Amino acid sequence: MIDLRETWWIGPVEIPTRLVLAPMAGVSVQAFRRQGRRFGAGLVCSEMVSCAGIEHRNERTLGYLRVATDEHPLAIQLFGSEPGTMAEAARMVEAAGADLVDLNFGCPVRKVTKTGAGATLLDDPDRAARIVSAIADAVEIPVTVKLRRGLRDGSRDCLVVGPCLVEAGAASLTLHPRSAQQMYTGTADHSLTAELVSLVDVPVIASGDIVSRAKAQTVLATTGASAVMVGRAAQGNPWVLEEIVDGGGREPSREEVVAELVLFIRETVRELGERRASGFLKKFYAWYLGRGRFPRPFKQELVVLDSTDEVERRLIAAAPGSLELIERLEAEVPSGEDVTLELPISIYGGG
Repeated sequence: MIDLRETWWIGPVEIPTRLVLAPMAGVSVQAFRRQGRRFGAGLVCSEMVSCAGIEHRNERTLGYLRVATDEHPLAIQLFGSEPGTMAEAARMVEAAGADLVDLNFGCPVRKVTKTGAGATLLDDPDRAARIVSAIADAVEIPVTVKLRRGLRDGSRDCLVVGPCLVEAGAASLTLHPRSAQQMYTGTADHSLTAELVSLVDVPVIASGDIVSRAKAQTVLATTGASAVMVGRAAQGNPWVLEEIVDGGGREPSREEVVAELVLFIRETVRELGERRASGFLKKFYAWYLGRGRFPRPFKQELVVLDSTDEVERRLIAAAPGSLELIERLEAEVPSGEDVTLELPISIYGGG
């Protein structure tokens, strides 16, 4: 039995558990990452950040670079296709306080791949290696890369590209062994993960279909990977992280679910502002309250409410015992405002 509470390292960065919370677009806000750390993730990752957005000092993009003191170790993930632009963005990631700069060479979504970024780079190993090399030269923090098996079903490109990236300076690789063509269908072929582990001398993180402690243990034992990455299974369900790391498989009470969701709502509003948070949070209501925890009509009622305050009131009315838990959580967990570092002025180009 592998101890998932065991420390491991990416270069000089110590990671306290063998569980990594995946970077997910439209999900991995600071509130999600901080919650993940509380529930047992040893490393958390930002959603992918556009290097072009950073280059143009886009205000929303720069917002992704805000780091909280209780998130460490934290990877900020970049996507792009130009080595120079990406190296400059990586310097800003380092200045913002990230522990690792992660590169997305796996995103299968068309609006990313059509720009030559994401999974497209698996078809261009030379460019991929030049990007890694440029960034490794530009920053002191370790450079890591997340990749898929290749663009097309059955591809084994990751076994060619992966070692090239390590040679270029990558300190760790994360492999999601589905093709870009597969998106999230079918199953992840972790026999490829085992092959990649045998080819490189840096830690490999196994991503894809890690939904339980049993699956995590099996994948770690059969691949030799250093850690597992959990993504969709943790959406609205931080308890799965606890179960994977410590075992037990405890189903949370309704009161616990409401308390965690209310805290998540408050943190997200602090981070994004009421207007953006209100729309952003709607998908989370179904994720938290699903799995038979609350009746479907209740979730649908929340989605049509005008403000997050109204959502909070309805949630607490549905589980009055959650109030005490919310107060305890608020007392134990520092608010985002207390722990979030302001970006260095130079990042905004102000000096």
